[in-house]
Amino acid sequence: MAELSGAERVRSREGGVAAYLRRVWAVAEKDVRAEMRSKEVVGTMAAFALLAAVVFGLAFDLRVPRPELVVPGILWVIVLFAGVLGLHRSFGSEVERGTLAGLLLAPVERSAIFLGKAAANLLYFLIVEALLLPALLILFDVNLIEPFILLGLFLGTVGYVGVGTLFAALTSRNRAKETLLPVVLLPVLAPLFISGVGLTSVILDNRGTAEVWPWVGIIGLYDALVFAIAFLLVDVIWEQI
Repeated sequence: MAELSGAERVRSREGGVAAYLRRVWAVAEKDVRAEMRSKEVVGTMAAFALLAAVVFGLAFDLRVPRPELVVPGILWVIVLFAGVLGLHRSFGSEVERGTLAGLLLAPVERSAIFLGKAAANLLYFLIVEALLLPALLILFDVNLIEPFILLGLFLGTVGYVGVGTLFAALTSRNRAKETLLPVVLLPVLAPLFISGVGLTSVILDNRGTAEVWPWVGIIGLYDALVFAIAFLLVDVIWEQI
């Protein structure tokens, strides 16, 4: 076979990347369409997030001199636990419907399945956070819609979704997945949680952007490590499902 020219090799690589992204999109679109019919994941996460915000508002309203002292922790705690509620449905619903085996047998790279699931989960998280931030503004009179807070929240959510989707796949066939997932997931999320709270606190305390970038860097590094490890382990984990 004749050797491909440089231009042909570039087109071949571009075609491969485009085909891969189409497979990622197909997995994500399948999940989003299923969620649009059931409204199970977003509905559960949003209801929990808003109810938790109200409970925290009632609990801290009379006991805290400045709401800025507690809002960073409240924001990230709610995102943390609301996310656990939604993540176990990422593969749990596939198991219940009996479609997980078909998904794994499809002619699709396992990493594409992972990224498609993660993309769908990221969309669910962002919808819930878009509802949560105005709710916290109303309850605590603290504006969290600041560029650096939104940046940190987005990067933190990307990392959370990456590691959460990976662990959701690993625990999907376990009978106690609803309790096992948070047990194995929350310790891994500790660096992300601490960095998110630190970044949010810096902004609310008006300490300047110089103190923000180290937190952004830690969250970005966490995200990079999560997805690098996910791509290394995804085939091994899929064999255990």
